Amino acid sequence: MDLGQRELDILALERRSFSGPGAKERAVREELGLAPVRYYQLLNALLDDPRALAADPVTVNRLRRVRESRRSER
Repeated sequence: MDLGQRELDILALERRSFSGPGAKERAVREELGLAPVRYYQLLNALLDDPRALAADPVTVNRLRRVRESRRSER
């Protein structure tokens, strides 16, 4: 089973760069219609989904490294 459109849109948003504070959160609200908290919940679950890794390994692996780095800082 492939990823749904929402999941693909989340990965696409994560591939982009954003300038300025709040730009990413604004894009999440306007483009995906999600609250930032819900977006990050979905993104975190997506990083553990093998289908996401198959669909976009570069982005998923980069985000996994960032997540692990943040966890180890705590």
